[in-house]
Parts: sequence; structure tokens; C-alpha cells
Amino acid sequence: MPKGYSSTQIALHWVIAVLIVLQFLFNDPMGEAFESALEGELPPFSWAVWAHIAGGIAILALALWRVALRRSRGAPPPPEGEHSLTGRIATLSHWALYALILLLPVGGLVAWFGGVELAGEGHEVLSNVLLFVVAVHVAAALWHQFWLKDHLLRRMMRAER
Repeated sequence: MPKGYSSTQIALHWVIAVLIVLQFLFNDPMGEAFESALEGELPPFSWAVWAHIAGGIAILALALWRVALRRSRGAPPPPEGEHSLTGRIATLSHWALYALILLLPVGGLVAWFGGVELAGEGHEVLSNVLLFVVAVHVAAALWHQFWLKDHLLRRMMRAER
């Protein structure tokens, strides 16, 4: 088991995080274009729509790489003295994040390129779930850093073997 995350794992974490934020910024134009397409209209060209699509594809590719790295390299152990229930919640929330960053782009691609309205609705619902899970993830990281003072955030800032 590695002592910390690799520099590649850390970079992937932060690049995916930034891309997710950008996806939420480009969400409204994408939704409007999708509604137009469902009504049989040709959506007008929009750089925001194509940025959303490209961002989703990038997130999917990077998430697959990140999961592969996690499976081959592993993850560092939980902080010393962490309660088993807290550890299980952390594990569950991390796997929920992985599932969401894989499912959302797939659902979005099926909706956009396949014209599948149900996939679009699922994409919208899961994006709200992702927002909630990310908020919990950030709150937990800040709780570890500033309340427990166990320097957990350092693991996503500096690579360790």
C-alpha cells in the first residue's frame, strides 16, 4: 500500500475537479441545445455546448485513467486513528465519486449523440447527485484539515511513495 498518492494521481484529481466546475458553468447552454434537439430543431452552434461535450469526454478519459491507476497502485491508508465507520463512509463516497464521474459523461454522450431523452434526464439528476457528493467530499477534507488537523489535504497536494 503506498504511503501517499502519486503525482499523476494528484494531477488527475485536480484536473478532473476543475473540469467538473467548468461543466457546471456550461450546463445551461447545453440544456437549451439539448431541448432544441429533442424538439427537432437544429441547435445553433455554440462554443459553450462544444466545450461541455469536450469537457465530458475529457473527464471520462481522465477518470478511466484515474481508476486504472487506483487499481494498479492503490491508495494510501486512512489517517491514523480514523474510526472504522468514518473510513467506510470515506470509501463509499470515493467510489460514489468514481461512479458518477464515469456515468455522467456516458449518459451525456448517449443523450446528445443518441438523442435519448431518458439519458438526458438521468444525466441531469446525476449531476445534482454529483454536486452533493462533491460538497460532502470537500466538507470532509476541510473537516480533516482544520478540525482534526491530521493533514489529510497534504496527500492531494504533495506526492509520496
